[in-house]
Amino acid sequence: MSVRIWSSMVLAGLLSVGAANAECIYPKAPADLPNGTKATEAEMVAGMNAVKEYNTQVTAYLSCLDMKMESDIAAAGAEAPADQVAQIKAINAKRHNAAVEELEAHAARFNEQVKAFKAQKKS
Repeated sequence: MSVRIWSSMVLAGLLSVGAANAECIYPKAPADLPNGTKATEAEMVAGMNAVKEYNTQVTAYLSCLDMKMESDIAAAGAEAPADQVAQIKAINAKRHNAAVEELEAHAARFNEQVKAFKAQKKS
């Protein structure tokens, strides 16, 4: 194997380990939802796009959490006590559930504004 290929493989491996050990950044929900009773169609579309982007960010965060959990379990070692592994998994589950709950609540609030917008259009 040439030195260049081997060096590239080592570098790629180090980068993936670094990414797995990086802290996961909790995504921030969009600050403002459009008011469905007053918003224009363009504002509602912008709100929808913001919710979709937030969903993408939460999905990336959840993936990062999973990688971090696997990394933490691997770092604990094969001889790690079962309660230590269970604690790592429990922490991951709490973070995962909190992010999903916040995303669902934000999406529900947006959906209420969509209903208000549609009702306004009918009037």
